[in-house]
Amino acid sequence: MKKPASLYQRNVTLLELLDRVLDKGVFISGDVVLSVADVELIVIDLRLLVCSQETLNRLKAKYTSPQLRDSNEPTSP
Repeated sequence: MKKPASLYQRNVTLLELLDRVLDKGVFISGDVVLSVADVELIVIDLRLLVCSQETLNRLKAKYTSPQLRDSNEPTSP
């Protein structure tokens, strides 16, 4: 059975991609290790979160216990 072509290929504009990234958020993590003769000289741990401020507040409210939140920060409804 052949699948429709739309399942194989979908054109996504840059605006749609950016909207999705800002709405859902993207977390990128990586490690960079510089070593000589199996001796680690420099280790860099990289973490990057790309999202909108609204998404950040929503994620923060979801994954932070109420006791740890600052009392002066507004909470989202």
